[in-house]
Parts: sequence; C-alpha cells; structure tokens
Amino acid sequence: MTRYVRVFGRLNFCVVVLCMSLICSFFSPFFAFGHAHALPRSLKTAAASPHDVQGSFALILFGGAYKDDLETIALLDNEGDEYSIEPYAPEFDYVTKRRLSAEEALAQASRFVSFHHAFWKIHLSKILGPDGTVIGFEVKPLYFPFIYGISDVLDVSYWPKKDGKVKVVIRLLPSLETLKYYPGGDGGPGGGN
Repeated sequence: MTRYVRVFGRLNFCVVVLCMSLICSFFSPFFAFGHAHALPRSLKTAAASPHDVQGSFALILFGGAYKDDLETIALLDNEGDEYSIEPYAPEFDYVTKRRLSAEEALAQASRFVSFHHAFWKIHLSKILGPDGTVIGFEVKPLYFPFIYGISDVLDVSYWPKKDGKVKVVIRLLPSLETLKYYPGGDGGPGGGN
C-alpha cells in the first residue's frame, strides 16, 4: 500500500512540474529580454541634488488645478538630447515652458509644487534613460506624513516609446485615490464631518 502511495505521489509531482514547465515556456517570450515582443521596462530614477541640474530645460508643470490637488509634479526635460518627456494626460492637465536655464527651471518647479497646505519639502530625482544617462529631473512634493499617512503620495513611472518619446504616467497611490474625487478627505458621498 505504501509503495502504491509513493508512486502515485511521484506521478502527481511530475504532472505538476510538467504543467508549470509548459506554462512558463508559453509565457516566457513575453518576459524575455532581447525579444521583439518583450514588454517594455519603465525607466528608473535616482536621488539628485540641485547641483546636478545643469543645462537648458523644458519645464513641464503637471497638476496644481485646485488648492488641494495632490497630483502635482514638475518635470525638467533636458533640451537637446534624443528624448522628449510627455505626460500621459490631456494637454489641459499640464503646461510646458521651453528654453529655461537650470536655475530658472528649478526655481519655477519648486514654487509650483510647494503651494499645498500640507507641503513639507521637495524631493529631486534624476530620470535615467535606457542607457543610464540623465534625460531629465523630477521635482516631486513631499507632504507632512501625519496628514496622509505617507510623505510621497504619487506613483510616477516613465515608459520609453518610439522616436525617443518618454510617456510619464502620474497618479495618486491607490490608497489615496478617493481624495482625488473628494478633496479634503470628507469621507466621500456618505458625508462625514
């Protein structure tokens, strides 16, 4: 009887391994590096200091549409490189100012993101291209953590596209998404004060 259980147990294990192998081999082309149909990878960011910001920039001011707008960020796109940073949003959600010096772009970006009543400080990051070169900078507001439970409320990702374009997806963290529709955190349609 024990011999029969051992053989049957091994057979089940072999079937499971075979099924997993088939599933992995089916999906591997979608995740493999170097394949034409591989999923694109988002670009990385790294911490930066104001001294790193040099050159001429196109300043993209996203959000700031109302006094409690948390989906607010400023992007500095290096002018003259092969990449063009564009928010994945309607054009009325952002403003682009071109040919600004590093100092001017950083000063305007800092003023733009610091309007919110819960603003704490600025977080400056470099946006790295696929080859690791700096293609721009991100000026993100951080908020007092006791207001929203976290300082960095934005989920920002950079996706390389054709012709050197980089699409930027900017959204609130899912846990804070309801604040977008109910500014001030009033508890939603059920009220609450």
